[in-house]
Amino acid sequence: MSIKKDYLNAIKSSLINFGIYSKKVNYNLTNEKLYSICLKNNLGCLTNNNVLAVNTGKFTGRSPKDRYIVRDEITENKVWWGDINTPISEEIFQNIYKKLVSYISNKEIYVRDCQACASEKNILKIRTICEYPWSDIFCNNMFIRNTNEKKSDTDWTVISAPGFHADPKKDLILNKNFSIINFLKKIIIIGGTGYTGEIKKGIFSVLNFTLPVEKNILPMHCSANFSNLFGTTIFFGLSGTGKTTLSTDSSKKLIGDDEHGWDGDDNIFNFEGGCYAKVLNLSNQSEPEIFDAIKSGALLENVSFNKDGSVDYASKKITQNSRVSYPIDYIKNIMKPSIGNNPKNILFLTADAFGVLPPISKLNPSQAAYHFISGYTSKLAGTEDGIDEPIPSFSACFGAPFMPLHPTVYADMLIEKMNKLKVNVWLVNTGWTGGPYGIGKRMELKYTRAMINAALSGELDEVNKDNYHIHSVFNLMQPRTCPNVPDNVLSPRKTWNNDLKYYKKAYMLSRAFIKNFKKFSDNASEHILLGGPRKKEK
Repeated sequence: MSIKKDYLNAIKSSLINFGIYSKKVNYNLTNEKLYSICLKNNLGCLTNNNVLAVNTGKFTGRSPKDRYIVRDEITENKVWWGDINTPISEEIFQNIYKKLVSYISNKEIYVRDCQACASEKNILKIRTICEYPWSDIFCNNMFIRNTNEKKSDTDWTVISAPGFHADPKKDLILNKNFSIINFLKKIIIIGGTGYTGEIKKGIFSVLNFTLPVEKNILPMHCSANFSNLFGTTIFFGLSGTGKTTLSTDSSKKLIGDDEHGWDGDDNIFNFEGGCYAKVLNLSNQSEPEIFDAIKSGALLENVSFNKDGSVDYASKKITQNSRVSYPIDYIKNIMKPSIGNNPKNILFLTADAFGVLPPISKLNPSQAAYHFISGYTSKLAGTEDGIDEPIPSFSACFGAPFMPLHPTVYADMLIEKMNKLKVNVWLVNTGWTGGPYGIGKRMELKYTRAMINAALSGELDEVNKDNYHIHSVFNLMQPRTCPNVPDNVLSPRKTWNNDLKYYKKAYMLSRAFIKNFKKFSDNASEHILLGGPRKKEK
């Protein structure tokens, strides 16, 4: 795309307002041009099918403890301050900001005007200013393309400078890397980390604050799809639970894979214009839609290669969080625009590495609220080799690191919308069966898909109530039978073949749920508290 010289000069002039005086500004470059710049400067390499692959450096994932929000007149009495939302003063922000823009002014920079939110009346206009060209590729892939290239006014600005490191002692922050959100100035600054996910999660955090407060819109860390048979379906889940995989289905139209809003007109709209998928163990057989989307224009992060130049998706040499970003239209079957209405089903996805939760359960309203606030999954301690004891992991609303408000704010909004539309809510365990990690095995994707399709089609609703079993520890309704799924798979206890060991592990997890929920108890109603597991062991 050619930009007139006078318009580019206007962009440079606008950057001066931020204290940025860079002599070389690249504006809204195509991915093809950005590919060329990366290759010329040895910032990445091409795979055997011409996809750019880069290494993001020390950080291959987010750093939640290094995320800060400026405490000011806007945030003071609204943000849920604590370990997740760490406050920082305006003075500290300004000190770091001045040094960061001085650093980036000496660099060739990459500027992009784009937007978030597929809903026209909720568009957030964004300007990204990046030190690295591949960070700009990520922005071009993940945000929605600007519908008016000549309209340069912005709502929020993101400055990403991976090469700039703070001085923790002088700058009064925890580490050299940081991500700081300033709601008063509408600026996000990111330094010391090349992990691109910090950019999109910064904007997600902004929307998670502004949409509920200003527009009574529920922001959600979820994926969503639509089909003529099943309507709109929402998939909540943390990283590694299958959110992207299960929502990207050739038989359904993808609305979006990670971030959405639920407005007052009962519409679900995508915040993003792209997908950011994990690629560890990716294959054409198990996830063909995602596999086929990895083509020229996409951006691979932290992957290893085979000798023939193809990607070794099974390799964990660099990280287990290897990823790819690509525009959503790289997926063949998508909603245009990325909006669905009147959701019929909500799925809470969890990867239970203890192997004790049922593979699918139907939740009543109390349980739905309890499990939404809990946001449970599990993660493996350290490296996987030789470790068979997972760690319970709870992230409120399935996205605590990005939620500036108290979790009960989002939970109350969800409950209200669920009750209004009489939405079915299901808890789906995509984790282990037949025992915990190290003993059991991961739930087969074909069975998970079959259970979800049965839930969406109403087949699990139509069965006689006698065909449901109430789990003796978690009080969950688990079906005894499901089309295309062996009956024994539906009962986690039966897959263990050892009741004593099963119940010991199940009660261990139930205690973890109860302990985690104590911090929400003062703000949760008795109705919500009834949704938890049993407090006393049999």
